[in-house]
Amino acid sequence: MLIGLQRRQAGNDAGTPPRGKDEAGGTGGGLVMSMSTESRRTGLGAAGDAKGSGSTPAEVAVDRRAHWDARHAAHEPIELLEVEPSLDEEVADLTPGRALDLGTGDGRNAVWLARQGWSVTGVDFSSVGLDRAQARARAEGVSVEWVLADLLEWRPPAAPFDLVVLFFIHVAPEDRRAVHRMAASAVAPGGTLLVVGHDRSNLVAGSGGPQNPAVLFTADEVASELPGLTVRRAEAVRRPVDDDRWRIDAVVRAVRPIG
Repeated sequence: MLIGLQRRQAGNDAGTPPRGKDEAGGTGGGLVMSMSTESRRTGLGAAGDAKGSGSTPAEVAVDRRAHWDARHAAHEPIELLEVEPSLDEEVADLTPGRALDLGTGDGRNAVWLARQGWSVTGVDFSSVGLDRAQARARAEGVSVEWVLADLLEWRPPAAPFDLVVLFFIHVAPEDRRAVHRMAASAVAPGGTLLVVGHDRSNLVAGSGGPQNPAVLFTADEVASELPGLTVRRAEAVRRPVDDDRWRIDAVVRAVRPIG
């Protein structure tokens, strides 16, 4: 049996930080535990590598969770401190409201959104990452909410979000499509979904990122996986890694029509 935990910030409900955030503002966190009997994550091991046929879906999910817990524990932090450029660019013209950060990790983007006035909820399956996120949010003086759960099992609350972000989540194609459908379902009328990840062309023309082509994607593939939304942007974008290296991101922005 795979056990999933939902962690929510004690105190006010001001938001949830993505990539492992915790509510800042100084109090500890409460725990709400939920249990599920199976995981739909099939065919992926840690870091997006193919698992052998002898592993059950639950074993695969636990293996990936342990992998990311270990990565977060080994590095402080594993991400840059600066906000992701695509997030800064794409939300500049939006009025802050309710935001959902899926795969929040150690909370970099979620905390940044909270600082911009968004009420943020962050979801991630790494408890170590969420602990780091909590510390980051507290240090920044923002209030956030976090949920410890596998994106393939978690379902959004009934109240939709004005902004849903999904950054660098690389899983098998069937799992990716399921996560994108879930993310699209969480967008409110008039709301925005932003998906950013390593473009498949990054393997040969860019730097870093997963080296397994099966877990990479293109902007056009993502754009076709968002039922009910209107795609406003879908393109490959070059980002500098350092003075002589670039990465290539797939960037997709979509909105849910009003009415």
